[in-house]
Amino acid sequence: MPTDQDLLERWKDEPAPLLPLLHAFHERDSYLSDDALRVVSKGLRIPLADLYGTVTFYHHFSRVEGGRGRPRVCDGPICKLKGADTLLAELDGATAMPCAGRCDDPIPVLVEDRYMVGTPGSELAETPAPMPTPNPGEREECCFAHIRAEGRATLAGYRDTGGYRALARAVQEQTPGDVLDVVDASGLAGRGGAGFPTGRKWRAVADAPGEPKTIVCNADEGEPGCFKDRVLMDYDPHAVLEGMALAAYATGATRGFIYLRYEYPHTQAILERAIAEATEAGLLGQGILGTGFSFLIYVRRGAGAYICGEETSLLNSLEGKHPFPRNRPPYPVTHGYEDLPTAVNNVETLASVPQILDRGADWYRSLGEGEHAGTKIISLSGDVLRPGNYEVPIGLPLETLLFEWAGGPPPGRSIQAVTMAGLSGGFVRDLDVTLDEPCLRGRGSFLGAGGIMVFDDSRDMIEVARQAMSFFAHESCGKCFPCRIGTQRLTERLAGEAGPRNADVWRAEVHDIGHTMAAVSACGLGIAAPLITESLLRDFPDAVNAHLENGR
Repeated sequence: MPTDQDLLERWKDEPAPLLPLLHAFHERDSYLSDDALRVVSKGLRIPLADLYGTVTFYHHFSRVEGGRGRPRVCDGPICKLKGADTLLAELDGATAMPCAGRCDDPIPVLVEDRYMVGTPGSELAETPAPMPTPNPGEREECCFAHIRAEGRATLAGYRDTGGYRALARAVQEQTPGDVLDVVDASGLAGRGGAGFPTGRKWRAVADAPGEPKTIVCNADEGEPGCFKDRVLMDYDPHAVLEGMALAAYATGATRGFIYLRYEYPHTQAILERAIAEATEAGLLGQGILGTGFSFLIYVRRGAGAYICGEETSLLNSLEGKHPFPRNRPPYPVTHGYEDLPTAVNNVETLASVPQILDRGADWYRSLGEGEHAGTKIISLSGDVLRPGNYEVPIGLPLETLLFEWAGGPPPGRSIQAVTMAGLSGGFVRDLDVTLDEPCLRGRGSFLGAGGIMVFDDSRDMIEVARQAMSFFAHESCGKCFPCRIGTQRLTERLAGEAGPRNADVWRAEVHDIGHTMAAVSACGLGIAAPLITESLLRDFPDAVNAHLENGR
């Protein structure tokens, strides 16, 4: 068993050392003891009080002896529908955890680093996460074009279909400006939710003064109902690595981090194996493909905090700071990791880049519907016959996805509502929409990261909304009071624990709380959470009236 000093020496001089060092102690001892925190505090020169505050902010660092070995059961929205509360009661010593990214095959349970799945009354089993759903619309794909091929996760399997061809061409034949021009022309925008043009972000990093520059892959996929990044990393890891390398070449970056969510322990091994394969083949590391271009990638596993999906919180977490969002400006493109130019991109965004560079900007733009450019992976779950990940053309009608591709709701049921952007986009009741930002924003929602949860007519939408707001209240980082207090007050009102009984006054109060949150919250959590209540007020007035009349 490694000693305290062994662990400290292993990690203290590595880039972004705090998280891996804490994980090392957590794995060795099955919890983080006071003695371990003192060792880390002294070794990394972090004040003990600051370190304690940071450690206790994360969900999955146990401070109770043996705590790491206790089962953690997902109680996300879809798992709630499938019996998570019952399973939680069945497993001795189990605790709940937020959505763990297995909505297409619930219910996930973590025991140490074993990622298992089960339902009430069944045995837990370690089973591979489902592959992408077969392409039912037979539309040309980008990210999923080759992902279903046998052995795709290996270097040999990836290269069989042209993997790393775009990187070789870029570093041997093209300038960084050439790469930026193609990404710009493709219209690729951030696929993690923000939708910022990727080429513009990379160009800003390339033009910003300061060295070394950094590429960060945001793989902290914590939005309930989203599990697309998991499938890309599990079944096509080299596409993510090649996308990062192309981003590095275009921007002048020399180092990269994959910030991986805690709930994907199996994915860490897949990524690290892929990095080792690519490095041995000269596709990562020093002097890539015999050129002067060098780029190293490190995997850093989070510890469970939804807010770390926000790029500046993620950067603070990497740096070993308390993962609060940063005030902006300045932006990460000029003042990111270690206050130096940094491009933070989502997994899907980066996995799209090799295909775009290989096949051209016009090809990618042609994949969308009408004037829309490209594709989007939709994570579809809930009350639908064929849940899973679907790569759809931007602009595809929602009804086509739900009824033609995914088979519609269970027999005898109708769809009452869907959520957009996981939970962050609120509810959509009118299904006559297209899957693109202009259409959805016109309906008071947004596409975001692409998680769609389906609720049929048997579901209590007030209770669904309460669970959603309770999640946001639990995950609020607490930095700004509109979000910290507002999410709690809205949860109380949806639970019937507080607020006026008069329906008109209740609506006005809920709207006012949400308006204040959206106007002045420090980050997207506080801005998006009120979409739950706003869409509830808009689309389910009768349910709200019944909620108040019943005195819930």
